[in-house]
Amino acid sequence: MAFSKKEKYNVAVVGATGAVGRRMITTLAERDFPVDRLVLLASARSAGQVLTFKGKSIAVELLTESSFAGQDFALFSAGASVSLKYAPFSVDAGCIVIDNSSAFRMEKDIPLVVPEVNPDAIPDQPEIIANPNCSTIQMVVALHPIHAKYRIKRVVVSTYQSVSGSGQKAIAELTTQSMAVLDGKDTSSEVYPHQIAFNCLPHIDVFLDNGYTKEEMKMVNETRKILGDDSIQVSPTTVRVPVFYSHSESVNVETEAPISAEAVKKLLRHSPGIRVVDDPERSEYPLAIDAEGKDEVFVGRLRNDLSRKKAINFWIVSDNLRKGAALNAVQIAELIVGR
Repeated sequence: MAFSKKEKYNVAVVGATGAVGRRMITTLAERDFPVDRLVLLASARSAGQVLTFKGKSIAVELLTESSFAGQDFALFSAGASVSLKYAPFSVDAGCIVIDNSSAFRMEKDIPLVVPEVNPDAIPDQPEIIANPNCSTIQMVVALHPIHAKYRIKRVVVSTYQSVSGSGQKAIAELTTQSMAVLDGKDTSSEVYPHQIAFNCLPHIDVFLDNGYTKEEMKMVNETRKILGDDSIQVSPTTVRVPVFYSHSESVNVETEAPISAEAVKKLLRHSPGIRVVDDPERSEYPLAIDAEGKDEVFVGRLRNDLSRKKAINFWIVSDNLRKGAALNAVQIAELIVGR
């Protein structure tokens, strides 16, 4: 079924009660997306809960194969297994899927989109569009203008990722563990293999045969696909830290053309979706607590690499639930309805 332009659209949010699903709902409202009817979908465990959209209470419905009849967009954030099972039913119903899971990201014929980077990857008649991994999104927003001007050869990135990337249970686990440690009590861990409170875990997702985690390999493969250049070398280390919201990243970029931190600072100041915060003398640089709830990708600590002539270092921070998930998905929908 071909997509047709309307004044307002019926939108379904799959996984509506999760951390990202809730953020999708608030983002649709805040950006005044032209919603006619909003349908909230979740598993039997969450069905019946009541959430609010623009002051209106909406009951969460049980996700079924027939949930997408009459829908124009379905924003999925319920995990890869749910997307693999239900996205085809959405497509069959003529509903465009914007999927936040890893289910379709590396499929050859499915676009992996960051609106500031590769909006042209969206076809005229889209069916499924993949939302990239949160840590990849914020990095490629900063890398894109650099790659366009200087051509990136290699990226070395270490991430410092907040617990909200693991969902509501992880947020609760950090809270309860922190209180226990401060009270001198023992902690218990269910979400993570070790205590996350006052600790750093160099372990996000499962370990693969090459010694890297699945999260790290997402950054390698997704970066190349989004930037459209398989020659870019990416060396990642992903770390979970005891922060509630916003991911931080230390990035080293080596380029083919001569590059300088000052030139890149000027370039990024005029690049979409980026806010440069870089005044070390006044202790101004991107912070996780400042990025929370904001749309932008914050970049700072720009400096020349002391060990390489054509390389720079910088620090990136962004709200992982917002730009790293919900906002990016809604921006994709906005691109489709706006053209």
